[in-house]
Amino acid sequence: MDIKIGLKILDLMISIKIKVIFILILTFYGKSLYSQNQVCFSLEANPNPNDPALSIFSKYVNVLDCINIYAEPNISDQKILHAASVAAELLDNDEDGIVDDPLIEQSLSSLNTIMPIFQYEDGNSIDTFFDNLEDDGCTGAVLFRNEIDPSQPGHWGSDATVEEVLHTINACGHVEVYPGVYGLEPNSSYLSMAMDVARGGQYMSVPQTYPEDSWYHYDDWTCDYGCMAMEYLYWCIVTNMDIISDPQTCAGIANEWEPCTPELFESTDVMMHHLITNPINKLPQLAPDGNYCAPTAFIQGRIDSNGIKLFSNSPNPFNSSTIISYNIKHSDNVNIVIYDYRGNQVKKLFNKFQTSGNYSIRWNGRDKNGLVLPSGIYFYKIITSNFMQSKKMILVK
Repeated sequence: MDIKIGLKILDLMISIKIKVIFILILTFYGKSLYSQNQVCFSLEANPNPNDPALSIFSKYVNVLDCINIYAEPNISDQKILHAASVAAELLDNDEDGIVDDPLIEQSLSSLNTIMPIFQYEDGNSIDTFFDNLEDDGCTGAVLFRNEIDPSQPGHWGSDATVEEVLHTINACGHVEVYPGVYGLEPNSSYLSMAMDVARGGQYMSVPQTYPEDSWYHYDDWTCDYGCMAMEYLYWCIVTNMDIISDPQTCAGIANEWEPCTPELFESTDVMMHHLITNPINKLPQLAPDGNYCAPTAFIQGRIDSNGIKLFSNSPNPFNSSTIISYNIKHSDNVNIVIYDYRGNQVKKLFNKFQTSGNYSIRWNGRDKNGLVLPSGIYFYKIITSNFMQSKKMILVK
């Protein structure tokens, strides 16, 4: 073979190999950049279309039986699922399928916590929602379509999802469950005392100027003391998560919050750093990345609810026994199973054909052999021909 022809063939082979590698790289990174994050929740139709406050929404996601996300028709599925994923990551920060703080879970569930997503900030939907909500749900914050960016979870100025979901969890959870730690009134809690230190004094409204040695100087005159405390708690949590430490964000928020890196936060705000990082407080430490897919045994697995509703057991936590209640609108075979926190089946509680109606069944905290189970977290699951859902309960001996 002529050496020149051989070299041309070799060049061609190398060129083809490089192109193949380049295509593979584009394919891999293209999927990473443009595909939907891994979110193991399913969108549903609004389960309360006739509710005066909720009728404006068409889409719905239940997040770990803690937060009910309702969204208007024009909100993309991707953005709604992003909000659901972020909420789940903040509630279940180690992503083991179990909400990190069972008392927060209980509070969010019992208060019917709602995270509404609206299309426009100036639309009529907001007025319709709040004018009709009354005492039917707890709403700590709202989200708007243009505030959600699944590609930049929690990034200041791009994605407000982390902020608004945190406000919701804190307002409907932490403030309710631990008022001595997170109370929003002056002199009422560890949080309020820490904020007075951070602001260089106790201010009921925005002062003309803050002291030079203050590092939290909120300047929105429409925000009262409690509102400022809620914002302060948010800054502390996300700073510890290292979400806002890039130079651009630090510069953009310096007029309100100065210690924007975890290192500055630790050295500047000693009181709140201790609160945020103390494991006993069970606050989220890891920044949400928009991906949530915990073990399927612990996530609601709705295929088609077909009118079935599984209620929270009562009492919960319980000592000797608890009541599990549910409602079915169509005749079906109903199977109720108890699992431990590892997903191991400990007892088949019920397995019979039932007609429509309301039902309750008692569980005495014993396994299939009649042995008393130890204290801990357990799950009860209802399974029918086209429906499956789990809820968590706590056995305390």
